[in-house]
Amino acid sequence: MNNNNSTEPRILVTDQDFHRLSALVSQVEGPFAEALEEELSRANVIAQKEIPKTVVTMNSRVQFLDEVSGQESEMTLVYPQDAKLEEGRLSILAPVGIALLGLSVGQEINWKLPNGQSKKLKVQAVTYQPEASGNFDL
Repeated sequence: MNNNNSTEPRILVTDQDFHRLSALVSQVEGPFAEALEEELSRANVIAQKEIPKTVVTMNSRVQFLDEVSGQESEMTLVYPQDAKLEEGRLSILAPVGIALLGLSVGQEINWKLPNGQSKKLKVQAVTYQPEASGNFDL
């Protein structure tokens, strides 16, 4: 499930998210863990207090558009143990969760799904970001 190509947008990840997600990847096996590891390897890691409020970080609530289907969604990006799709909590180990991590408002990404189909996702808004709200422990 290699999604790396030269047209992928630049992504930003906080130092705390990077360390927590790296630990998660080391504990989980499978294609989703590998895909997350690839995303982390290309991320620009910056201090929590320096992350722009328009960037999707862990525990951010994000509005995004599937440009292929036209479906708009709003989800909170969470760790696997907190995921509940019916409550709008999307796991970082889900393909869409991995794709959204580190994107900024207005950025798009093409992402291959396990079934071979592709999604083209565009971040429309970050309606809540822990760092922007001063919550550095989430």
